[in-house]
Amino acid sequence: MTEPQVWTLIGVFAAGMFGTITLISTMFLRTMQNGFDGVRTEMRNEFASVRTEMRNEFANVRTEIGAVHGRIDHLDRDVNAIYRHLFGIDRG
Repeated sequence: MTEPQVWTLIGVFAAGMFGTITLISTMFLRTMQNGFDGVRTEMRNEFASVRTEMRNEFANVRTEIGAVHGRIDHLDRDVNAIYRHLFGIDRG
């Protein structure tokens, strides 16, 4: 263990191992980041589509509620007419 060639080989091996570990960890982190970015993009797209669907459905519900409100107004008018006719209020 006292020969310079042994220490040189130990140093070269240690530098090679350190470089390999650095390369592998960098590649792993890049792969993970790309995976997270893909999931993030997919989730944004899904939330946007759900948001659009909800807006459309709420618009449909508002339209239907408006139609029901109009029917109730007509029903109220008809009931008032029947009430006035039966009790003779509109005969003056």
